[in-house]
Amino acid sequence: MTTLSQSADVNIKNLYSDYCANMETYIMFRIAARVVELTPELEKKGRPPIKMSIGAPTVEPPKALLDYFIKTLSEPGIHTYSVPKGEKFFLDAVAQRMKSRFGVDVNPATEITSLLGSKEGLANMFRAIITPRMDHKERDIILTPDPGYASYVDAIEVAGGLSYPTPLTLENSYLPDMDDAVESLKRDGYDPTRIKAVIINYPSNPIGAAAPFEYYEKVVDFARRHKILLISDIAYSEMYFDGQEAPHSILEVPGAKDLAVEFHSLSKPYAMTGWRIGFAVGNADAVGILAKIKGTMDSGIFRAVQKAAAFALTSPECDAYIRENNKMYAENQKVMLAGFKRLGWPIEQLNPPKATFYLWLPIPRNYTSCEKFAADVLEKSGVVLVPGTAFGKTGEGFVRLSLVNPKHELEAVIDRMEQDGFVY
Repeated sequence: MTTLSQSADVNIKNLYSDYCANMETYIMFRIAARVVELTPELEKKGRPPIKMSIGAPTVEPPKALLDYFIKTLSEPGIHTYSVPKGEKFFLDAVAQRMKSRFGVDVNPATEITSLLGSKEGLANMFRAIITPRMDHKERDIILTPDPGYASYVDAIEVAGGLSYPTPLTLENSYLPDMDDAVESLKRDGYDPTRIKAVIINYPSNPIGAAAPFEYYEKVVDFARRHKILLISDIAYSEMYFDGQEAPHSILEVPGAKDLAVEFHSLSKPYAMTGWRIGFAVGNADAVGILAKIKGTMDSGIFRAVQKAAAFALTSPECDAYIRENNKMYAENQKVMLAGFKRLGWPIEQLNPPKATFYLWLPIPRNYTSCEKFAADVLEKSGVVLVPGTAFGKTGEGFVRLSLVNPKHELEAVIDRMEQDGFVY
């Protein structure tokens, strides 16, 4: 007798959605898998991997934060369900932070929602505004930075939309003209009335570039003229060097709250990457639909994490922690710039960033592919870089390095590359 399970072969891949069928694994996970594969060979030749690819702090969170978090674990009711929008104490802390840091007034009840990290929030925001269509020419469009955070393109694709690049280059000071992007989009045969949103990300991942307030005003004007949503990803807002102007919130621009929503993350400034907490703030309708979608997917963030996050956002000790880490990243950048200058890189021409913990470098002149260069450096020197094309087509010719490693590892990177013949 043939059982039902034996009577037919079921190919689960045939059941994938059309949007997911051809998805690749997220670039950072692909790089991590390749490093694991090569590690035994690299260790044998005295080149154990040095990961310059990690877009996350390697230090511990603030001690005051950890101590506070431990205290909350015994509070009555702390282990029960929360709500997707966030507990009142967390929303109030966010409102307090927006006022003290940016001078912006927001209503905790209607203009803030908690996020399981800004990555989750962005993906759900895309789902909220995109009506999925298979025909590329008929898809809803979101203008995205290129090079930019790799998850933008993937999440927009899964939502059934189209990501259209706005190139960030040294020539345009990493401040793309959005009207030029619309004209390019028209030339490519797309309907500009299908644009639903534009994303800006300053300080930038992967470049580290910041934007002046005047540029924010231009982008708000652009979004208003085109009647679209302005999405500001400001995950690195607190990571800037001494003497630099503090990054702005888009909500500082008069009238921006009419059309803008901003995504904040506690992951990078407080080294809380594994805690998964952030917040969206801004236009009440955008925040409201985002919270509503989240209600179908999650039941809120662990209350103790929200308590700790509220503490971090309002704590002088945690602000001091951020300042100390920023000094460390600035020093790490000096070490690496001096090292790459020694290897022949034209450092003076590159306008190195004064924010984030990233370094965006051109590949050597004898290479035409950033992926080939990154692969060679990994296989020969054990140094893990991220090819610029991981962040978009405009990233060709560059690699991204994270400056979160201890100083002895940074110095080892330069020594290995010099010994192995990797010069500009």
